[in-house]
Amino acid sequence: MEIKINREIRNYTESMFFGLSMRQFFFSVIGVGFAVLMYFMLRPYLGTETLSWMCMLGAAPFVAMGFITYNGMTAEQFARTWIRSKFIEPQKVKFECDTFYHEAIQKQNTPKFMKKGRKPNDEIA
Repeated sequence: MEIKINREIRNYTESMFFGLSMRQFFFSVIGVGFAVLMYFMLRPYLGTETLSWMCMLGAAPFVAMGFITYNGMTAEQFARTWIRSKFIEPQKVKFECDTFYHEAIQKQNTPKFMKKGRKPNDEIA
C-alpha cells in the first residue's frame, strides 16, 4: 500500500469535483457561465468562429483566477496588493549609500576645483 504525500505539505489541496479544488471548480463554473452569456448576447452580431474566440477570451480571466497563485497569494489577493502598492500607498525609494568604500570612490572621482574649495569658473593651475 502506497500513500502519496506532497513534499511541501502547505501545497496540499483537496480535490472536490473532477479533480479540481473547490476554488478552481467555482471559478471554472463562473467562466463557463460568462462564456454562455456572451454567446447568447453576441450571436446576432458575430459569426460562429469569431464568437467562439470571443467566448474563450471572455471566460479566460475568470477561469485563470481559480488557478493562478503568486507568492502564496490567490489572484484577487495579488490584485488587491498590487493596486495598493502602486496607486494607494506608493513610495519613492531613494538610494543613499553609507559605506566607506562609496565615500572613498566619490572623493577620488571629484574634480580638482571641488577638492580645494575653488569655484567651477576658476582656472586650475
